[in-house]
Amino acid sequence: MSELIVRIAARGDGVTASGRHAALAAPGDLLGEDGRVEPGPYHQQPPCRHFPECGGCQLQHVDDAAYRQYLVDRVTGALAQHGLTTDMLAPHLSPPNSRRRANLRALRVGRQVALGFNSERSHRIVDMRECHVLRPELFELVAPLRGLLSGIMSAKRPAEVGLTLCDQGVDVALKGVAVEGLEATEALTGFAERHRLARLGVDEGYGLEVRFEPVPATVTLAGTPVPVPPGSFLQATADGEAALVDAVRQAVAGSRRIADLFAGLGTFALALKGEVHAAEAARDAVLALKRARPAMSVEHRDLYRRPLSSAELAGFDGVVLDPPRAGAAEQVREIAASNVPRIAYVSCNPATFARDARTLVDGGYQLAWVRPVGQFRWSTHIELAAAFSR
Repeated sequence: MSELIVRIAARGDGVTASGRHAALAAPGDLLGEDGRVEPGPYHQQPPCRHFPECGGCQLQHVDDAAYRQYLVDRVTGALAQHGLTTDMLAPHLSPPNSRRRANLRALRVGRQVALGFNSERSHRIVDMRECHVLRPELFELVAPLRGLLSGIMSAKRPAEVGLTLCDQGVDVALKGVAVEGLEATEALTGFAERHRLARLGVDEGYGLEVRFEPVPATVTLAGTPVPVPPGSFLQATADGEAALVDAVRQAVAGSRRIADLFAGLGTFALALKGEVHAAEAARDAVLALKRARPAMSVEHRDLYRRPLSSAELAGFDGVVLDPPRAGAAEQVREIAASNVPRIAYVSCNPATFARDARTLVDGGYQLAWVRPVGQFRWSTHIELAAAFSR
């Protein structure tokens, strides 16, 4: 007897009520006893020829309604493991072809270069011939990059290509290549000029060295151009960033003095009203934010080793934190012991967010709401913004 697929599991498999898993199944599909999947009302034709082989996407076979529900289920499931529930705001879903940053892999195959994302759960590279998630400005460079890489990469080891869309164009970072001699150097510069790159950097094993940057590369955050150090973190899409900024503003509305922790380049700090103190561990990001907004209080501080204490937090009436995937256990314990009335928590990992949320709730905070954000279209990667209050 066939069973109904009722939800999507964390890694993208469809799951029945009895716990059977099926790859490439959507809610509403029927899973037969022989393992075959009969498509249902939420199953769609994947738009890309590389799906499901390419690891850049895991959920192209589900429609937007099912994908939004997946985002909600991931967050509510993580919270439930810690005994928490809350209001779930409507998820934000970034449109196709909106990713402004990506890391691709390259490998020489005979005289050709394969360039693209790794295959799903594999180190094999899927040679990208189309892409429905990258911004057109990034994808247009894929074919020309094959030609450039063919002259500067080894036949024995893979290379990495980082692409980031800046205000001035695309920032390209090459790792695992060897630019030797005048001809290779001129080819590099010529490529950057022809394609009007914002910047071109090369890491030959000793760290990234900028080879081309006609004017300082910037990214505009909340209307402020901010210098972009090579390798800086940016939210994956401009619309996803806007959704997170709006949620953060809502969460700390009315706060006059705000601590922005794990501030990065100032995605949230620059968008907030009131007096903002930004703390960040990456020195390059601290200097970039200080140059962009000299009047802002910006502190170079490792919040894992030296979190703001509850005593230091006493002067703030709002906290924004956007930690890495590991969460912010040390900092959250200090916040839970403080009297800060409003907290905005931005996370890229529902599991560590739920752990930290439990600490805050145990410290007397109420989890008011969560808004899931699907910036990595058709992937199992989830962002969210949440509001806590005393």
